[in-house]
Amino acid sequence: MGRIYNFSAGPATLPLDVLKQAQEEFLDYKGSGMSLIESSHRSPQYDEVNETTMALFKEIMGLDDSYHVLFMGGGASTQFALIPMNFLSKDKTAAYVDTGAWAKKAAKEAKLFGTVHSAASSADANYDHIPQAFDIPSEAVYAHFTSNNTIFGTQYQSFPDCPVPMVCDMSSDILSRRHDFSKFDLIYAGAQKNLGPAGATVVILKDELLQKANEGLPTMFAYKTHANKKSLFNTPPVFPIYIVKLVLEWIKKSGGLEAIEKANFAKKERIYQLIDLHPDYFKGTVKPDSRSWMNITMRLPNEDLEKKFISEAKAAGMSGLKGHRDVGGIRVSTYNAMPKEGIDTLAQFMEDFKSKNPA
Repeated sequence: MGRIYNFSAGPATLPLDVLKQAQEEFLDYKGSGMSLIESSHRSPQYDEVNETTMALFKEIMGLDDSYHVLFMGGGASTQFALIPMNFLSKDKTAAYVDTGAWAKKAAKEAKLFGTVHSAASSADANYDHIPQAFDIPSEAVYAHFTSNNTIFGTQYQSFPDCPVPMVCDMSSDILSRRHDFSKFDLIYAGAQKNLGPAGATVVILKDELLQKANEGLPTMFAYKTHANKKSLFNTPPVFPIYIVKLVLEWIKKSGGLEAIEKANFAKKERIYQLIDLHPDYFKGTVKPDSRSWMNITMRLPNEDLEKKFISEAKAAGMSGLKGHRDVGGIRVSTYNAMPKEGIDTLAQFMEDFKSKNPA
């Protein structure tokens, strides 16, 4: 069987060139006589991977050496707890913007450590938009944002100016387009959507914020531990980080974030144009000004049609189109590695499906 188009929200499709390079290097990594997956994290070959990956993040994102790049385990969900553990306390306040399930979970963890102030929320509208006004107290130790919402299909088109340090979960849209990343004091992301396979989490942290971290934390939970040892205090997820390195090299070879943004814009426009052309059939679930570039959500006229759409798409070589279990419907994940051909194939399928299956 040939490769299919994988529209899963994560773990997600990876660039074919990256998979081929990993396959080529798998048994004998650069003449070492062993696979990198077998190598010590103290070995020269992994040290090169670690250093190069940190440098590539800074280069691609336009960040200087005032930022630390950390590689950790536990996914973004672990960072929901580690961030307040490191920077919040019972006598302090953090501001959280509630734009979906993951933002809500992040705030829930923060409440274990201090006061959480709701800076804005779209919960009363079933998360169909990104708030435009934010109430961020000047005394907050940080403000937390979730840049893209995989379940409901919303995304910040721009970020507000913030009077306090900005923390952002970018798990599902990191490096999908250009931003002034220097606006943020801490960025974190699980790798399994736009960066690589599951198992690695990146934390990009400004040193000025790091120096304010709480003391007396368990060693493995303190960001200072990992920053001081360049993520080598203990054994990191070696192979996932290696794949992240290959993905970053692929982004650079592709023309950097300018080229990635251009490609992603064209992909999302292709699908949203069909939603706008047939709004009574492909029913978008979010307001146009908050539409995600990465996770396009829609409903069909009824659930039977949705089940048929998902089944026939899979038979036609397109998987992962079922919406999240909490909301149902259809979800089209158009991450960086999804090729234009996959989007064109899906768009044609949508047109054909509508013609053959009138509501």
